[in-house]
Amino acid sequence: MGPGGASWHDRRVSHVPPGSGWPGDLAGPATPVAHTADEVRALAAESRDLDELVARQSVCRACPRLVEWREEVAEVRRRAFATETYWGRPVPGWGDDKPRILIVGLAPAAHGGNRTGRIFTGDRSGDWLFASLYRTGLAVQETSTHAGDGQRLLRARMAAAVRCAPPANKPTPQERDTCLPWLVREVALVAESLRVVVALGGFAWQAVWPALRQAGFTLPRTRPRFGHGARVGLASPHSPVTLLGCYHPSQQNTFTGRVTAQMLDDIFRQAAELAE
Repeated sequence: MGPGGASWHDRRVSHVPPGSGWPGDLAGPATPVAHTADEVRALAAESRDLDELVARQSVCRACPRLVEWREEVAEVRRRAFATETYWGRPVPGWGDDKPRILIVGLAPAAHGGNRTGRIFTGDRSGDWLFASLYRTGLAVQETSTHAGDGQRLLRARMAAAVRCAPPANKPTPQERDTCLPWLVREVALVAESLRVVVALGGFAWQAVWPALRQAGFTLPRTRPRFGHGARVGLASPHSPVTLLGCYHPSQQNTFTGRVTAQMLDDIFRQAAELAE
C-alpha cells in the first residue's frame, strides 16, 4: 500500500505532484525548480533552512537522463507494486533536523526510495539498514516500508549523494557533480549539531568529501582510502567530526556475506558513541 493508503492507488499519474499531501512532501506549486546545474547551486545556496532545502531538492529537474528514468520507472512500475503510485521525484534528506549523525548513501533505489519518497525506505538495503539502526538505538522501528509508517530517526539524518534513482544504480560523474550543492547545503545546515558522518559505500565516501570541504570543514590534504571501518577526523567551526566508512548493505554485499548484521551494528554503535 502506498503511504497515503488506498486513495493513492486510484490516482492515474506517473509520479506524485508537489503539494499532493504525500507524507513528508514539503514542496508546493510555488517551490522553485532547478533545471540546470547553475540553478541547483543557486537554489541550494539560497535555502534558508532544511524545510526549504528539502522542498527544492524534491522538485529538481537538472539531470535529463535521471528525470526520464525516474518517471519511466514510476509509470511502468514493478509488478509487485503495480497498484501503487510512485513518488517518482528526487528523494530529499530526512530525519532529525539537528542530527548528531549524518548517514550518506549513493542514490535512491528505483523501486525503493523512488517509490516511497524516502531514502532507503521500502527496499532490501533499507531492511538491513533500519534493523541495525533500531538495534543501535538510532531508529524507533526495525523496518521502514513507506513514508507514513511511523519510522523516526533518533539523533540521525539520512541523505543521498545523488537524489534521483539512476539507471543500473550508476549515476554519471556529471550527475553526481550537479547534485552536489544539495548535499553541501544540507551538511552546512546541520553542521552545528553534527559529530559523525557515515558514508555507505565508496561512491558516498568520494561524494561526501567535497561536500564537507565546501560546507566549511577542514579535511586532511589527502583523502584516505575507503574501507569498512575507515575513520577520519575532521575539524569544523563547531566541534570535531568523525567520518566513518561502511560497506553498503546492498543485496550483493549482504547475499555474499561481505556485509553482515554484526558489521553494520559495529559501525553504528561506534557512530552512536562518537556522537556523544
